[in-house]
Amino acid sequence: MSTSTTASVSTHILDTSVGRPAEGVAVRLSARPGREADWQALGGSATDADGRCKDLPALPEGTAHVRLDFAVEPYFEKKQADAQQDAPANRDSGPAVFFAEVAITFAVVPGEHYHVPLLLNPFGYSVYRGS
Repeated sequence: MSTSTTASVSTHILDTSVGRPAEGVAVRLSARPGREADWQALGGSATDADGRCKDLPALPEGTAHVRLDFAVEPYFEKKQADAQQDAPANRDSGPAVFFAEVAITFAVVPGEHYHVPLLLNPFGYSVYRGS
């Protein structure tokens, strides 16, 4: 929840390769007070059945930059393993995913809420500031 002195962040992930939320993706949240400052790890969460992280930690007062780190490789590895279990004759020896992780860094101002959806597929992604 944002206050007049802090910003707040939420996110969700849609797996565009299947048109469904991406469940079980680990998300880490970090913040820093300015461009030259070191990142402070604030904690993390994992996406639920709706692809949402509803319990990300609060941002500290004075946060100017936020980074969301999405661990997408384990999600796609599990998806590939599940698909191979269902259809072993169609095994592919290629990698399950091109991007092992996705890191999104953005600027924030106090009092604002930032919803940052990730549209994801095994070989690409897109993000935007949602509402």
